[in-house]
Amino acid sequence: MLQQPIRKSFDIGNGREVTIETGRLARQADGSVTVSQGNCMLLATVVANKEPKEGQNFFPLSVDYQEKFASAGRIPGSFFKREARLNDYEILTSRLVDRALRPLFPDDYLCEVQVLITLISSDAQVMPDSMACLAASAALAVSDIPIQEVISEVRVARVEGNYVINPLRDELAKADFEFLIAATEKNIMMVEGEAHECSEEDLIRAIEVGHEAIRVQIKAQEELRQLKGVTGKREYKKPVHNEELREKVNAFAKDKVYAIAKSALAKHERSDKFDVLKDELLEHLKAEYKIPEAEELADDIKKLAKTYYGDLQYHIVRDMILRDKVRLDGRGLDQVRTLDMEIDVLPSPHGAALFTRGETQALTTVTLGTPLDALLIESAAVSDYSKFILHYNFPPFSTGEVKMMRGPGRREVGHGNLAMRSLKQMMPGGDFPYTVRVVSDILESNGSSSMATVCASSLALMDAGVGIPKHVSGVAMGLISKDGQFAILTDILGDEDHLGDMDFKVTGTRDGICGVQMDIKVDGLSMDVMRQALEQAKRGRLHILDAMYATIDKARDDVKPHAPRMIKMFIDKEFIGAVIGPGGKVIQEMQRETGTTINIEEVDNKGEVSIFGTEKEGVQKAEAWIKSIVAVPAIGDTYDAVVKTIMPFGAFVEFLPGKQGLVHISEISWKRLETLEGIVREGDRFKVKLIGTDPKTGKFKLSRKILMPKPEQKPRTEESNNK
Repeated sequence: MLQQPIRKSFDIGNGREVTIETGRLARQADGSVTVSQGNCMLLATVVANKEPKEGQNFFPLSVDYQEKFASAGRIPGSFFKREARLNDYEILTSRLVDRALRPLFPDDYLCEVQVLITLISSDAQVMPDSMACLAASAALAVSDIPIQEVISEVRVARVEGNYVINPLRDELAKADFEFLIAATEKNIMMVEGEAHECSEEDLIRAIEVGHEAIRVQIKAQEELRQLKGVTGKREYKKPVHNEELREKVNAFAKDKVYAIAKSALAKHERSDKFDVLKDELLEHLKAEYKIPEAEELADDIKKLAKTYYGDLQYHIVRDMILRDKVRLDGRGLDQVRTLDMEIDVLPSPHGAALFTRGETQALTTVTLGTPLDALLIESAAVSDYSKFILHYNFPPFSTGEVKMMRGPGRREVGHGNLAMRSLKQMMPGGDFPYTVRVVSDILESNGSSSMATVCASSLALMDAGVGIPKHVSGVAMGLISKDGQFAILTDILGDEDHLGDMDFKVTGTRDGICGVQMDIKVDGLSMDVMRQALEQAKRGRLHILDAMYATIDKARDDVKPHAPRMIKMFIDKEFIGAVIGPGGKVIQEMQRETGTTINIEEVDNKGEVSIFGTEKEGVQKAEAWIKSIVAVPAIGDTYDAVVKTIMPFGAFVEFLPGKQGLVHISEISWKRLETLEGIVREGDRFKVKLIGTDPKTGKFKLSRKILMPKPEQKPRTEESNNK
């Protein structure tokens, strides 16, 4: 018999109730809950091994979010008709939860933890990603896994000037910014989102509003834990420490590490010197422990020595930056590395740019395609097409490494998504005809290749003639704090990313923020420090933008000569059938004759026609053809006509595609004609003027002679008068 479930509910605003329940589903997991709002329900489970694996020195946490298609009453469209690998939306949601949860575990906790979040019931209006972190944290809260704090996450959107927590899907469509914010009771842990050029103060206000809502969710989790009777956390095996060995490592290497760190070397040169020093340290320890030359240090001593050596580097570099205000490459705290950028660097792509910032380099290409190239983005509740695609690639040679080439990892998906969301704010509106694919290949990496992707992509889009009105740049920031002191770093290196207390990426134009990704690893970060960090990020962003505008200050007026041509036009929906023709005859003929691809569909009670071709003349010919089909004949207008049928009383001509009229025999010529034989033949072409319509039949009446010079009448003579 199932035990009685334990529930806790709370209101997130506007009468929308969220319920957390435990004790009914997945009871063999260490912790499991369901979180529901409306018809949306998530199941979150968490299981942790009791012991870490032998020799393990890192914390293996895995978070997977997956949507079951049955949750929306749908069958997957794949060949196997079952859920397969996670799609990009599921990966991005998994990353959001992972980044928020990871800091909750003790530093010395090394047991493997698996968090699984599954959408088991879908609601078309409720966004499940904003509840995924709440579900994961609640599952941990009702378990005995040793987390340090409870956490939650909300989406904050500004809809028509009002801040809304976890907006419904229809509300989100009207928002001018949205940020996902994760926090504990006291501290902000993560922020990610996009905006249409919001101010730094708008972002701060959104964080404050979100934090208030998160506190309500944390209180509900704590009450649920009490109702379940969870009183303590499990004990776990902690790593062995040897303070004597740590002192030996510090005594030998401290000054040497500081000298290398302060020497402002390039990335690989600095890394090589640290590796050489590590080997010297191990040799020194052999002498300290009186180990014969032919023997090696014991494995446990060697592993601990390497760990302590890494810890020493971490603390020395942090102290150097805080005390001396000097960074690993010798820059000042707010200094951006040397910039170099070019456009039109590749002959065949439709747009290309090379962006280099210090030891980070991105080569970005733009490809223009038809609406048929749009990307299908499918989740359990929604299927939609995107005409703007951005892919980010991070090959191993970019960091001088050898690795297996696999499909894109979670990091690549996340970095590409941040760049895509940022640039999407500046993409042309609904009448822009092209599907645009941007690909960023990272050729070198030492700090924030995602921000290099934003800059390179903005340059490449302008080079391709995509009408973005403003450049978007990005800069990665860092924070180091200790004992009330703090240093904010602009344009961080890879090493500075690892040792910082906060790393955040801000993208935007000269007029505001377009995207944010922020991870905070330190407790008690004040909003004043965050304001200062955002202001310093703005200065760095503007500095990079100045260099980008100096490279190309606006989008090209036209696409490149070798780029495909595309025109979008709108017609009355009653003409859709005429453009397509019976069995597609008309549209197929147009495509064949003009060398174009024509796509037509009904959108908002209008016919949306996209004409795509490699030759400008062909596209223009197809456009004129369609305009002639949908044109409404007007009396007095002149047309090019072709004779279709000859009758005794006149000629029937086609003067617009699908539209015929009669040129009466009296309207062929100023001369009186008894017959058209020898005068007009089928297939002849000439200009005609619409002079009226038959009031009974509505058929068009046309004239050829009215466009011909009227012959002068000869003056009448006396002789002719007498006659």
